[in-house]
Amino acid sequence: MRYLIFAGLLLCATVQAKPNLQINDQNYFAKQGLNVTVFADIYPDGHQTGVTVIQHGSRVAANGDLRLEASPGQWSPVPRGVGETVVNKKIQQISQTLSYPDPDKDRKGFNPILYPDLQFTYQVHVTALDGNSFKISVDLEKPLPKEWIGKVGFNFELFPAHLFGKSFLMDDQAGIFPQQPNGPLVDHHGEILTAPLAVGKKFTLAPDLDKQRMLIQVEQGGALELWDGRANHNNGWYILRSEVPEGATKNAIEWVVTPNVVKNWRYAPVIQVSQLGYSTRQSKKVVIEQDAIDTKADRVTLYRLTEDGKKVVQRGKPEAWGKFLRYHYLTYDFSDVTEPGMYVVSYRDKTSHAFKIGDDVFDRHAWQPTLEYFLPVQMCHMRVNEKYRVWHGLDHLDDAIMAPVNFNHIDGYISGPSTLTTFKPGERVPGLNVGGWHDAGDYDLRVESQIGTVWLLAMMVEEFGLDYDATLIDQDKRLVEIHVPDGKNDALQQVEHGLLSILGGYRAMGRLYRGIIEPTIRQYVLLGDASVQTDNFEYDANLKPGEIKHGKSGTADDRWVFTEDNPNPELDVAAGLAAASRVLRNYNPEMAKEALTVAQALYREAFTRSDDIAVKAFVLAELILSTNDQQYRDALVAMQADVISKIADTGWAIGRVMKQIDNPAFVAAVSDAVAQHQQALREAAKTESPYGVPYKPNIWGAGWTIQDFGVKQYFFNQAWPEHTSTDFYLNALNFVLGVHPGDNTQSFASGVGANSAIVAYGVNRADWSYIPGGVISGTALIRPDLPELKVWPFFWQQTEYVMGGGATNYMFLALAADALAKQQAKRP
Repeated sequence: MRYLIFAGLLLCATVQAKPNLQINDQNYFAKQGLNVTVFADIYPDGHQTGVTVIQHGSRVAANGDLRLEASPGQWSPVPRGVGETVVNKKIQQISQTLSYPDPDKDRKGFNPILYPDLQFTYQVHVTALDGNSFKISVDLEKPLPKEWIGKVGFNFELFPAHLFGKSFLMDDQAGIFPQQPNGPLVDHHGEILTAPLAVGKKFTLAPDLDKQRMLIQVEQGGALELWDGRANHNNGWYILRSEVPEGATKNAIEWVVTPNVVKNWRYAPVIQVSQLGYSTRQSKKVVIEQDAIDTKADRVTLYRLTEDGKKVVQRGKPEAWGKFLRYHYLTYDFSDVTEPGMYVVSYRDKTSHAFKIGDDVFDRHAWQPTLEYFLPVQMCHMRVNEKYRVWHGLDHLDDAIMAPVNFNHIDGYISGPSTLTTFKPGERVPGLNVGGWHDAGDYDLRVESQIGTVWLLAMMVEEFGLDYDATLIDQDKRLVEIHVPDGKNDALQQVEHGLLSILGGYRAMGRLYRGIIEPTIRQYVLLGDASVQTDNFEYDANLKPGEIKHGKSGTADDRWVFTEDNPNPELDVAAGLAAASRVLRNYNPEMAKEALTVAQALYREAFTRSDDIAVKAFVLAELILSTNDQQYRDALVAMQADVISKIADTGWAIGRVMKQIDNPAFVAAVSDAVAQHQQALREAAKTESPYGVPYKPNIWGAGWTIQDFGVKQYFFNQAWPEHTSTDFYLNALNFVLGVHPGDNTQSFASGVGANSAIVAYGVNRADWSYIPGGVISGTALIRPDLPELKVWPFFWQQTEYVMGGGATNYMFLALAADALAKQQAKRP
């Protein structure tokens, strides 16, 4: 009896000692190997909000919330948070009040949402239970209207890419998560979906995998339904759902969720080193990311790869950097290693990919894919071939008709009370069916993306003498042939292509376009060949739908052109046009002259109306470089106080003209401001992250922002080497090439480096494919502290390409690193 009592007590003690989920100082539930966040994120259309489960360091489920559809999409109604999230550590519960509709999104905003006539308020509570379990309960303020019964339910989204081919159990049912959605189809309250994969009361996810197993049991509310959300939205997830019962209020939905946790699990160390490599004299540092409770620093070994295998070059102990986001970081400097060759780094039982050290590391396979593939593939109004492959057919020859007025369209396109031109809404604007590049994730042409690409290409020609020919571009035939040289500089041909669109719009309308975009969401979400987005025939309302006659059709699928009265982007375009005029003087003198003329006209029209100090300094710098006109120098000097107050945003641009400014006081004041700014940056780079650049993660991947920072730091360094170093722009390049947080250390530049993003959010994303030289947005933040880069083609906030900065900023940095390596190699 004594033994039984003791054994019972021991068993009881063991059970009690098993750690439960606890709300931590970041206000989410945590235990080693499991985290549950509750409305910590604010991005439901990006699958980031609601109740979220992070299991063994990976986000496996998200968006746990009441929705009005079984399988909602990007433009589906989402609730509005009411007040702050309530955290009650005494009872270990986190609660959020929400309501429908969200007045800030109802038919307004960047992507307006059409809400139904339904208003209700509810609360979602998440409460920690024993061990790994937690309870989700939903309380409604009042019962739902009868006509909404069966439509409103609690959705819990399961990330698909982790589950393809994995098993599930639902009561006495079993199945495998399919690679693609399969029929039969059902009509679920007006939604056409594939039939549920299973329906029941108890669901087990991946029962055979300890790191993924999760048990979900419904205690109150409708049965559990497992839907494949990809049936009606390519970017959907698997969805576990319970419908809100008729008349329900308190505990309308109640689930108990129990994710499995592997005993003594720890996040495995991640070795972060450039996927491409380093020049011989470049600063070289490996970053090691470890579990927060794993603060021990073991020895790092650097190997050189030889014909006989790995050869030890050096061993050493890394330095502790400390806590960043949710991990502990170490760094190891191996800048003293300069012998050219291939290397790997080992730490504990992990070994990095192979990388190169050499002064030719950025000479090939680095920036070329962007110019050889990405920019040609994105060219609008062209047919783009690559040997046997057609990237897209001849497209959008029916561009464009004037957009409606007083209209809030998708993707941030909003028109005012007038078209600001002589063209009326619905009237065709000539000259827009030529030039330009498609926005990388879709097919619209934003003026800032067009001019941003033009300016960066012009800078690459000016700064690095970029002269490269690998592509045939024939504007008369509207034909692009990748890897068919035509004897012309591809960079200048691309500059010309951008200006054909921008100047064509200006000639026709006497002003810039804001952008050119599809009239319907159905067209906007096209995944595939751009040539099928419209019928390439001009719309004629007098023809019957689908009828074609004399180059016109009765199909109203032509893209819309938007305009706006906004002096700030007009000055930005003026700056880019001025830069383009310089590099095109010999290649296309007529276009160069027109570009400068339009740049000066935009300056006269917009400068005094602009409130953006940075863009005013930018346009003045470019006009000084293009004209050497004293009026522009005088205008810049007159801005001294403003320029200095915004030196981080102005200094990089005006540094290139300081030698042409004959005002010593202005030059000295700007130099002092730059010195102070750079010192502050160095301090921020030391304390904000272990990556050598100022970095404050946000929901979107920071790759584009850090690249932009790097390009500007290049110009700071060129103008004021006494106050700066090359480290900032080289570290920015390293960040893009793999030295960034999280366990996915891919190069953000597709097709560049040992391991790169070859599943990306481009126009071919439905094929789980990529475009070489495209550069993704990169590692995003799952709030509050999880860095994430999933292998998933439908996360625009992680894997989207972009025009106007993403790829071309990367290309600029790679060329800058190459130029620096060659300069340093010539020095003794």
